[in-house]
Amino acid sequence: MVKPLKKAVMPVAGLGTRFLPATKAIAKEMLPVVDRPLIQYAVDEARAAGIEQFCFITGRGKTAIVEHFDVAYELEKTLEERGKTDILEELRALAMPPGSIVTVRQQVPMGLGHAIWCARSFIGDDPFAILLPDDLMLCDTPCMAQLAQAYAETGGNVVAIEEVPRERVNKYGVIAPGATKGNLVEVTGLVEKPPVEKAPSNLTVIGRYVLMPEVIGHLAKMEKGAGGEVQLTDGMAKLIGHQPFHGLRYEGRRFDCGDKVGFLEAQIAFALKRPELAPQVRGFLDRYR
Repeated sequence: MVKPLKKAVMPVAGLGTRFLPATKAIAKEMLPVVDRPLIQYAVDEARAAGIEQFCFITGRGKTAIVEHFDVAYELEKTLEERGKTDILEELRALAMPPGSIVTVRQQVPMGLGHAIWCARSFIGDDPFAILLPDDLMLCDTPCMAQLAQAYAETGGNVVAIEEVPRERVNKYGVIAPGATKGNLVEVTGLVEKPPVEKAPSNLTVIGRYVLMPEVIGHLAKMEKGAGGEVQLTDGMAKLIGHQPFHGLRYEGRRFDCGDKVGFLEAQIAFALKRPELAPQVRGFLDRYR
């Protein structure tokens, strides 16, 4: 029987150096796209997939992320007194149940694999999702819900994948593809940031994963990979051949909000999806043609 997917790990310890000076005192995950921060989009996506427990892997200066999901009594009271019931109801709908969020500090930046290993006590013996908030997803069916469905069907590891131009594969984890069934691609190998000429394909892993807890045992060895860091990709590769492992060609669009241009494009795309904003946004865009 396939264990239900109820846990998610969100690594949010990065320094956000590409967005300095904006991120000097503000966590990059708190940067807003339209009117909500990146971390809120990731949490909402996970909750839409049935996930109930969250572990934020934090670093110094990240307290605002946790505070964002706390109850703001004074703010709610003020909104209520002023009759701003619409925004009050929206805030309350976003509130997290007590005890659903824990945080773990990653004291030393040793890579994504190390960050996930830091959540080992939270993960325990359960399957878990990983969402990287820098990857903002615009999908009719939330991306993590698509992965959760694929996990329920396969009973194993599932990662979201997309094609990139061949010359860019050295920036990603790349899969060696096997048999394909619909949107699912069997993963027969994984390599982190390979040289272009050695990449097994141009199918790359993006920031959405459903993994089995056995990956923690491989990450615990603290083997250094690309960039001298503990790479999650290397730990995942050790699972291949021992557990089902698939890549999912998800339906939707990804915006790399760790990049300035990707972040700006996300602002436009998400604003155009809002009926109350789209006409005005199209109007001012016409002025810049």
